[in-house]
Amino acid sequence: MELISSSHSVGQNIYHLEWCPKYRYHMMRQEQIQKLIEDVLRDVAQRHHITVIELSVMPDHIHMVAALPATMSVSSALHLLKGASSHEIFKQIPAFRRRYPRGAFWSPGKFFRTVGDADADTVINYVRNHRFQQATLDGFPVTA
Repeated sequence: MELISSSHSVGQNIYHLEWCPKYRYHMMRQEQIQKLIEDVLRDVAQRHHITVIELSVMPDHIHMVAALPATMSVSSALHLLKGASSHEIFKQIPAFRRRYPRGAFWSPGKFFRTVGDADADTVINYVRNHRFQQATLDGFPVTA
């Protein structure tokens, strides 16, 4: 995975996201509904400059690996993805309104975890030992 460079920052903002329909109903069992929801989510992500790396629509939940813009929080990304996709899903499949008459397709819950090409132990060791490594490179004596 590459680092993304913008005007004043360099880094990765990649997350594994997961969420489900309200009451965890199996609303996405049919292949054509899975395809529609996948297309809707990709469209919403593209509009908000979210890069979908991987997307899997399961019968009762969604898995997405996505790169978020540096200025976007995970909470904002999920709010945008869930809100806009819910609106579009009800527009394209009006029958879903019978199951969800109050207009909320997705449950309020969510799961997220950062993803990157360096694991937590590698980063912790880098931060812990960086000053010793830098001091050695700069020719300064290393003190504990």
